[in-house]
Amino acid sequence: MQVAGNAMNELKLRPTSQKRTPPRARSSLLRSAALPALLALSLNLGACKKISEVSASFGDITGSTGSASATVPPDQLGLHRYNADWGARYEKNPDNKRIVMNYALGLRAAQRHDQATAILQKAAIKDPGDLEMLAAYGKALADAGRLQEAAQVLEKAQVPERPNWSVLSTQGSVADQMGNHAMAQQYYQEALKVAPGEPSVLSNLGLSFALNRQLPEGERVLRQASAHQRADRRVRQNLALVLALQGKFAEAENVLQKDLSPSDAAANVASIRSMIAQSNTWREIQTLDGKPAPAAKPRTRQPAAPPRQG
Repeated sequence: MQVAGNAMNELKLRPTSQKRTPPRARSSLLRSAALPALLALSLNLGACKKISEVSASFGDITGSTGSASATVPPDQLGLHRYNADWGARYEKNPDNKRIVMNYALGLRAAQRHDQATAILQKAAIKDPGDLEMLAAYGKALADAGRLQEAAQVLEKAQVPERPNWSVLSTQGSVADQMGNHAMAQQYYQEALKVAPGEPSVLSNLGLSFALNRQLPEGERVLRQASAHQRADRRVRQNLALVLALQGKFAEAENVLQKDLSPSDAAANVASIRSMIAQSNTWREIQTLDGKPAPAAKPRTRQPAAPPRQG
């Protein structure tokens, strides 16, 4: 899966209209722009390394799809072969649930969102009572940015007597992307009641706090997530991002060195540092209430960090 552009380009806020935007509407626009910015930067940390690390959506960080039994390869060539194989199987047997789920997983990893949603929609229509299929369909819709539809489908995939933590987490991600961080955090808390300490849910919750300008709280939750024995590098990347956004560059670099070489970790932190210095994006996000941002400090050349042991 290719990550479009670099983090700096992804983080530019683009006006949607030439008309003057009222303060409340402007706040909403900035909040909606904040999530792609934060997520784009989080996904770009080490994104050239492995495809499996950038294939999950904000809500489906584990990549879990219930009945999907195959593992998506971590490289472009492997993913191409995976999709060719499961695509051929799907052509022969489009009603087989395992085939549908595995093929959809590969399509999502390849960012072929329209195709993934199409085959999952077809399967969900045939069996509207299959909660796993509805969950996969809702996650694919969320990947595609079809948030209202995703919210509706995910609601149908959830039953009060048997709550699914992964679906709850994705519902939270959809709410975050729609700018309703309070609701998103309620979903994440409900997911944690079902799966206490689940690092992927904690990671989403930490990012949600960060999007809501609660960076210290986001750091606290992400530290909890990264301390879990099943935490993967994406969780640690999110922690490093939130640390760097608070100016804790050395700590962010130390976190990244758990998965990257010292030079790669330093390069990633340097990219975040450059973004913060050269862009007003984060200053705008941090002043959504309309208060003027503090004057920028004069930029000074920082000494090169000494080599660290990986």
